[in-house]
Amino acid sequence: MSRAKLFHMRKTKAAPCVRELIVLSLIGVLGACSHSNAPVDATAPAATTAATAPVANTQLTQEFAMYQQLLKSESFELAGPIGAGIVQRFPQSNEAAQVKQTLTDVQAKGVAMAEQRRMQRLWAYQTGNESGGTQNTASIYSNSADASSERIRLVLRRHSAWGLSVYLFGSGKGFECRGVCMLPAQFDGKAERIAAYLPETDDPALFIKDERGFIARLTKIKRISIEATLKGKPKQAFVFDVGGYDPTRFPDRPKATAKSGKK
Repeated sequence: MSRAKLFHMRKTKAAPCVRELIVLSLIGVLGACSHSNAPVDATAPAATTAATAPVANTQLTQEFAMYQQLLKSESFELAGPIGAGIVQRFPQSNEAAQVKQTLTDVQAKGVAMAEQRRMQRLWAYQTGNESGGTQNTASIYSNSADASSERIRLVLRRHSAWGLSVYLFGSGKGFECRGVCMLPAQFDGKAERIAAYLPETDDPALFIKDERGFIARLTKIKRISIEATLKGKPKQAFVFDVGGYDPTRFPDRPKATAKSGKK
């Protein structure tokens, strides 16, 4: 069995997100708030206009309490829209003044959290048996600027018999590389060169020499760009948004199974 062979990644259905449940609970409150935005008829009796004040005050109290609770739970993605709504609908209130003190920071954190979750979803992890040994893999596809762009995978693999490997995995005829080739790369924009080599098999893979050093950097950066050449095609920069890598899901080298003959 080829050392560069990957498992087919199994897609699992994600568990319901707690944030989604919170969002559902907010719909009722935010929906009710929309009624307060209706224009007031200047010709309406004063008593009718005054009657809307208690309703508005109740909505403000509920939303401000919700905003504070979301801050305590660090649910910044949900707190941002709530806080912005308070400032927009009740600009002269004391609550709006308090929200303004934290809103900019909360919104920035919300954007960062959304981006982090996006990058986490890009990674696929798998553990199983392969060629008589236990294998752990973590892989991520390169970004695609358009439908015609070639996409490859960056794969991290630990095998009880083969050890640690890091490689690019393509399709078709594989990569161009003679001996040890130096690949231009960027780690969060910092230019470097990566030593790589082809496997002894005919698999469409390109192995990176410094496996441990490469993996150690994944928790410290958000994006890697690696220039490589697929056979029969021009050189291309393959970009990976690696900021969502979770080392706890790619554990240390697995123990050898009885079939592998290793201990």
